[in-house]
Amino acid sequence: MKEMAQRSGVHERSLRYYEKQGLLAPQRLSSGYREYSEADLETVRRIRCLLMAGLSTVVIAQVLPCLRDDDSRLAPTCPDLVGQLRGERERMTREIKALNTSRALLDTVLDAAPREFACQAD
Repeated sequence: MKEMAQRSGVHERSLRYYEKQGLLAPQRLSSGYREYSEADLETVRRIRCLLMAGLSTVVIAQVLPCLRDDDSRLAPTCPDLVGQLRGERERMTREIKALNTSRALLDTVLDAAPREFACQAD
């Protein structure tokens, strides 16, 4: 596992979590040790990419079997996947709008603060 962590740049704890979530299934030796393949390394890279895109591990578990590499890009292979990903994108858009609203409110409060308070933050 240590070698996979080094090769992938992912902490061992994360690799165990991916396995527990059903996202990663390395071979097990008779000794119980995990044996990772190149395909496992690629799966970890996909998982990281999808996590960075804002998907949960629950969604990633549904998405992973429906992806293929297409000229260094991930492309869907399941018809339902596109609709599901559009739904995830809409969810993210709603969250971004809510964060922008919250930030604007915070800006309003900060703008109303007396000037002498601004120096105290330094």
